[in-house]
Amino acid sequence: MDFFTDAYIRRIHLRHDSIPSFKQYPFSIPSIRLLDELSFHPHVTYIVGENGMGKSTLLEAIAISLGFNPEGGSLNFRFSTYDSFSDLSDYLRVIKGVNKPRDGFFLRAESFYNVASNIEQLDSEPGSSRRVIDSYGGVSLHNQSHGEAFFSTFMNRFEGNGIYILDEPEAALSPLRQLSMLSRIHELINQHSQFIIATHSPLLMSYPSSKIVELTNDGLKESTLEETGHYKIMKQFFDDKDRLIHHLLND
Repeated sequence: MDFFTDAYIRRIHLRHDSIPSFKQYPFSIPSIRLLDELSFHPHVTYIVGENGMGKSTLLEAIAISLGFNPEGGSLNFRFSTYDSFSDLSDYLRVIKGVNKPRDGFFLRAESFYNVASNIEQLDSEPGSSRRVIDSYGGVSLHNQSHGEAFFSTFMNRFEGNGIYILDEPEAALSPLRQLSMLSRIHELINQHSQFIIATHSPLLMSYPSSKIVELTNDGLKESTLEETGHYKIMKQFFDDKDRLIHHLLND
């Protein structure tokens, strides 16, 4: 089987018949309520949309369905600081590919501090033959800026042959670092990896071998980069920022 045509995760189905009520969160979110099936690109699938559309909720449910800790980390992480995740994963049917990943990571900006703390806790326990932090660049993630620690994890911990789920990684990264992340994504794809990324960043959305799924009040729709609201507003700003700012400040 060709790794480049067969995804580790092919698609998900929402089991509507099992959902007790669509009036309760997260099923009250329009994009979740209207979800039937979502298929994934074998390389990169972007999940985009405005705040409140359910991007992180959906990404979290996908990650949990694949066995990841809700707060992030590899498949071996089992810590919990606060159980705030939804039960959406209980109602998802995951269709996997023939190939099984040898690596995986759920990287989310909002709880990355908790992952860093858990790594330090694991390394402080007696009897460990190898420090966990060595897989993340060897320097305590708490002794780096948030952006540096985030980028170090992405550059050092991701080994290839893996499924990688990223929740708004641009939150910690400068535009230059986002471009560097694109380059690293390309390297990992050439090492038989698959990405599912929730993002607001047009820079990150620009990877050519990908699929963009936009979450809206009318459900999910497949888009091109240029069709997304994120791209349009950034283009409007750079094409005529003075006019845009004038309207924002005077209307």
